[in-house]
Amino acid sequence: MGILSRRLLFLYVLAVMVALVVGIGIYLNIIPTIIWQNELNMLLGRRETLAVLAVMILASFCLLNVVFSVKKDKNELSDNGDIELKKGERGEVKIAIVAISEVVERAALSVSGVREVNVSVHKQEGDVPIKIQLSIVLGQGYSAPEVSAETNDEVSRALREVLNVPNVPIEIKVTEVNHAAAERERRVV
Repeated sequence: MGILSRRLLFLYVLAVMVALVVGIGIYLNIIPTIIWQNELNMLLGRRETLAVLAVMILASFCLLNVVFSVKKDKNELSDNGDIELKKGERGEVKIAIVAISEVVERAALSVSGVREVNVSVHKQEGDVPIKIQLSIVLGQGYSAPEVSAETNDEVSRALREVLNVPNVPIEIKVTEVNHAAAERERRVV
């Protein structure tokens, strides 16, 4: 919700609150009947009242539009989409977004110090069709720059092997530092 919509909502709510307080005063007979009927007759006889009502209706439509509008990053890809990697004589090579996310997640979790990973795949123009955004939870006692660099290297290597696309841009953001010990799966030999 933008600043203009917030201000409009603020003014709209103030107007509704004033109308409600006046309505409660009328209902409880705090405002005498003669006074509110005279004020109502005066308000209904003025042209400004129609203008205020029209502005309130427009504000209502604007706020309804904000409520029902969904802003989504145009380049952010949904989990059920595909990325076209190559187009050649024999057709096109595509890979599912879920598969890319799983490869990136596995590679990032293999780095010591990374506890959790959240992967976002974004579409971009040019030779490299995607860019990756990682949000990681860092383990206690690990250096964020070192773990980020190692994660970047590991994810880049995994993407080169799977997608055969070099230099995929990777943005890594440490969102939390976790104090819990790492839980590793036990391997049966």
